[in-house]
Amino acid sequence: MSASPVRLNESEEKLLQALVYRECGMVFDERRSHFLRDRLQRRLRACALDSFYSYYRLLTSDAGKQELAILLENLTVNETSFFRNKPQLDLFQKVALEQALERKCKRQDWSLRVWSAGCSTGQEPYTLAMLICETLGFFNVRHSLPVAAAAAPLEPRPLAPPPWRVEILASDISYSVLRAAAEGLYTQSQMEAVDYSYRLRFFDRVGEKSAVKDALKKIVHFDFHNLKAGFLPQRHDFIFCRNVMIYFDAAEQKRLTEKFHRCLAPGGYLFIGHAETLLPLTEKFRIVHQCGGTAYQRMEPPE
Repeated sequence: MSASPVRLNESEEKLLQALVYRECGMVFDERRSHFLRDRLQRRLRACALDSFYSYYRLLTSDAGKQELAILLENLTVNETSFFRNKPQLDLFQKVALEQALERKCKRQDWSLRVWSAGCSTGQEPYTLAMLICETLGFFNVRHSLPVAAAAAPLEPRPLAPPPWRVEILASDISYSVLRAAAEGLYTQSQMEAVDYSYRLRFFDRVGEKSAVKDALKKIVHFDFHNLKAGFLPQRHDFIFCRNVMIYFDAAEQKRLTEKFHRCLAPGGYLFIGHAETLLPLTEKFRIVHQCGGTAYQRMEPPE
């Protein structure tokens, strides 16, 4: 195959854009078309193909399902970090989470469910797990909650104190970032935003890297999920989908907003990126702005 790039005409580019939109909902308009073309050239070289149509035939064939997944994976920008957007996390921990715990305590509902949609390499769901475990410890002390019988001497104490059961679903469209997230191994530059006390409690030092402790890993379940799919993980108290909807057009954003509304438990919160908004898309959420951060709470119809 020639080292020179394959030229795409307008019809070919629109055909590829339509395929990507149909599969995952991402839109590549004029501002982002160069990114799509660049990723296409990489995959053409990797597959040793010298024409767009030969690659397109591969993508749309039964034998090309794996290559289609690789292409979609290459189109995602997996930018993430620990404790990203601190004001929004303060709103989550100090307002939304406290509200949920008070409400659940009155009902003696000790379960807490969170969905990190578009989790990338895992820093977001692990951050949420750390914040939740810390908050539950203080909450139990303040409310003198019943504690389960002491564990055997050799068993480590659970990070989420009894009687609470915490489940964090972390999903992404990229298998490679999910593998990295499940491994939970981070460089020191990736760990810069993690407070020293958190490092001691939730991480082990492995050579020059930090590894998420198994006790924290047990709280987070990583799984593949395409937000375009109809699957609806149900009854979550919180959903984080930050800096994902910016890649979708208005129709897909509205569809995704409706999906999140159905996936949230009554009174649940949706957290999106600071450059994103639900205001023109739905009237089923109320905006909450506290601690310098913004979130959206599911509104319930009047009784």
